[in-house]
Amino acid sequence: MPQVLDKGFVELIDTFGDDLTVVNAARVSYNKEVTVMDPKDAKLIKYLAEHNHVTPFFHPQIRLRLKMPIFVAREWYRHQIGFARNEVSRRYVDYKAEMYLPGAVRERDAKLKQGSKGSPVADNTMATALIDDINKRAEETYEQLLSMNVAPEVARTVLPQGMYTEFIETGSLAAYARLCGLRLDQSAQWEIRQYAAAVSELLEAKFPVSWPALTPLPDPPAPALPVPSASPIVTPQVFDLGC
Repeated sequence: MPQVLDKGFVELIDTFGDDLTVVNAARVSYNKEVTVMDPKDAKLIKYLAEHNHVTPFFHPQIRLRLKMPIFVAREWYRHQIGFARNEVSRRYVDYKAEMYLPGAVRERDAKLKQGSKGSPVADNTMATALIDDINKRAEETYEQLLSMNVAPEVARTVLPQGMYTEFIETGSLAAYARLCGLRLDQSAQWEIRQYAAAVSELLEAKFPVSWPALTPLPDPPAPALPVPSASPIVTPQVFDLGC
C-alpha cells in the first residue's frame, strides 16, 4: 500500500476485470469473444485509446481506499463522471484529527494566478512552525469542545483544510485514466500529483496493456521538494494586542 505525503495512503481494495475485459467489450460488436490475450488484442487496445474509443475502458472497475488532506480531496472530487465515493463523516465520529505538515512550504509564483514555485520560501522553518502551531491549536480546541459535550458535527468546524480525511472510491478504468492524465500534469498542485502517481503505479500493475495506452505521459511525476537543512521548529511568538 503506497504511503503518500506524511500520513496519507492509497490502498487498492479490489478490481473487476482486466485487459481482456476491454478487448471483449470492443469485440462484442462483431459477436466475438477471446479467452487469452495475444498481440492482436494489445494492438486493438492501443488503437482504441489512440482514437478515443473509450467505452470499452469503462467496463473494468477499481475500488480504492484513500487518505488525503481535505484540500486535496476537494480537488480530487471534482472528477465525478465514472466515480462513486463514500467518505468518513465527522458528524458521526470524533477520533483524533490528523493534519498534513509539508516538509517544504512552497513560494508563491507571481506569474501564476494559481500554483506555486518549486522552491520553498526563504524562512521555511518559520513557515512550517506557523502551520504546525495552528494545526495543534485547532486540534486542542476540537478536543476541548468535545470534552464540553459539543456535538461532533459542530466541533468539527474548527478543523483546518489540512486535516486528513478517508474515503472509499470506485471508478472505471477510463475515469481513472482521465483523472490521472489531468492530475499528473506539471500544472497540477504538487500534493495531488503524488496521489495520482500512486494510483497510476497501482493500475499499471493490474492493467499492463490498457493503462500505458490510456496514459502516455511524457513527464515523470515530480520528485519530492528538497527540505532545507534541518533546524528545530520554532514556536512562533504571539503578541497580546489588548483586543
